[in-house]
Amino acid sequence: MTQLDVLNPATNEVIESIDYTSHEDIDAKIERAYNAFQTWRFVDAHERSAKLFKWAELIDEHQDELAKLVTLEGGKPLAEAKGEIVYANSYVKWYAEEAKRVYGRTIPANTSSKKIVVDKFPVGVVGAITPWNFPAAMITRKMAPALAAGCTIVCKPAVKTPLTTIKLVELAHEAGIPEDAISYIIASGRDAGDIFTKHPRINKVTFTGSTGVGKKLIEQSADTVKNATMELGGLAPFIVHKDADIDAAVDGTIASKFRNAGQTCICANRIFVHKAIADEYVQKLTDKVHALTIGNGLEEVDIGPLIDNEAVEKVLTHITDCEAKGATLSRSVDEIKSLGGNFLKPVVISNATLEMKPMFEETFGPIAPVMTYEDLDEVIGIANDTEFGLASYFFTNDYRTGLKLFNELDYGVIGWNDGGPSAAHAPFGGLKESGYGREGGTEGIEPYLETKYLSVGL
Repeated sequence: MTQLDVLNPATNEVIESIDYTSHEDIDAKIERAYNAFQTWRFVDAHERSAKLFKWAELIDEHQDELAKLVTLEGGKPLAEAKGEIVYANSYVKWYAEEAKRVYGRTIPANTSSKKIVVDKFPVGVVGAITPWNFPAAMITRKMAPALAAGCTIVCKPAVKTPLTTIKLVELAHEAGIPEDAISYIIASGRDAGDIFTKHPRINKVTFTGSTGVGKKLIEQSADTVKNATMELGGLAPFIVHKDADIDAAVDGTIASKFRNAGQTCICANRIFVHKAIADEYVQKLTDKVHALTIGNGLEEVDIGPLIDNEAVEKVLTHITDCEAKGATLSRSVDEIKSLGGNFLKPVVISNATLEMKPMFEETFGPIAPVMTYEDLDEVIGIANDTEFGLASYFFTNDYRTGLKLFNELDYGVIGWNDGGPSAAHAPFGGLKESGYGREGGTEGIEPYLETKYLSVGL
């Protein structure tokens, strides 16, 4: 059995070495999850709820330990990591409540000799695959609704950030959730995807990651017609209209663009600013971006490292592509990469055009490309001219403009004067090739439920 070395991206040092899960052990865990489902599915919803609340209490008690794990294996600043743990736990708390709100209904029959009843039942064993950029939040918003619905779940965290998931699962077991009702495997995404989509005991696959991988999983799931939820890639537009509060828009840009060093699926990827206010916006944004501190996430910094050297090289490719095509960088390429390692200093890129890579390709890094516009309908068209439809943002203080943008932007998550719209009690998910299904809100438990209809002869 080979071992996985988990690295700290701030130092490239090994934090911990853990064993990969063999194919035989993965199969055994899925079988045990299936056996556990035969019991867990019938556990009273109030009891499931109580166990989820106990789990949430333990997560709160271990918040500092979990946050440190997030920082060590993912690189994000410790304060940001603590925020992620609070956010991740909000899903556990929300679905602890929703466990008690899985309602059926009766339907008036078309004859007096019948009664019609509709009820909801757990879908079965769930295989979950999550990315490295939010190792706590991406997994709890799958684990919590699955368990609340009465499903059992086998989780495959990203190999770059598995330690947070391992600790969360251990705390779930400590809370009294059966060991085989929630478990994890350490495997490559390819291996886990092959096994989850083909295994006869897996009834549902839920995935957060790239659109390319998501399409492959959908294709593989088709052979057994598996229930699937996909939260895939993004290319978020960030529109600042001429009547916007510029200071609020700048703060919203910082909140959206530079969280986790720009390594989020919903961060602003393309920034469109009305020509009338562009100079003021770019100057204020540049001043704030250049004031951000960069370093090891265990220190008091605003931005940590990128996840690895491959990520650094990709971001630099986007930056140099913009510069070569006529954009203006707020700091030189040499200064951007002067810290070495996996660190990049954030940069504002003005005079961006649609031919530049960040305008049509997800960047996942600390760069803010700004393009100007004059016509609102034109910028809406540009924003929608992509296969992606996960998140978008706009800043305006005119309610007519705001409602027009909300109605016409083809995105599943939209922030109006808000750079951080995610919340456990609201549905999160994308349109078009950004996936299907929702996580969070009352909608977030539905993918883990099947509907049964009963017609009773009287």
